[in-house]
Amino acid sequence: MVQIPIPFFEVPMLKEGQKAPDFKLDDQTGKPVSLKDFKGKTLVLYFYPKDMTPGCTQEACDFRDNWIAVKKKGAIVVGVSADPVLKHQSFIKKYELPFILLSDEKKEMLKEYGVWKKKKFMGREFMGIVRTTMIIDGTGKIKKIWSPVSVKEHVKEVLENL
Repeated sequence: MVQIPIPFFEVPMLKEGQKAPDFKLDDQTGKPVSLKDFKGKTLVLYFYPKDMTPGCTQEACDFRDNWIAVKKKGAIVVGVSADPVLKHQSFIKKYELPFILLSDEKKEMLKEYGVWKKKKFMGREFMGIVRTTMIIDGTGKIKKIWSPVSVKEHVKEVLENL
């Protein structure tokens, strides 16, 4: 039997001013978390490709190192990747990350938010997470989007926009 691949159609990235779609994903402890849990709060939602890789580790540690400044601005940081809960636990423990990491192994939220895209690396094409950050206000409206994100100085940009 010949398998015919089902074409994947990329969902467009969400836009600033749009209402962020609700989601329900497990955090690093296995507890379900949804957008509704952040009602009335400013959410810095960042999407990253993979735990324990150089760029993703730098980005997470930059958010960690600026945690107090982010909190002073009244915001909460949440990271999202397709890594499993157990990998998130190791990542948090190793780098002492003080914020929530959500696991989207089924890639449902990643697709809905438009960050699951075709990527190229060393001449190879594959589907993956485009490093993206969104600031979502307390009503669930997207105030600011960076995509793709350049890790260097990114957290500084986020702080300036909070």
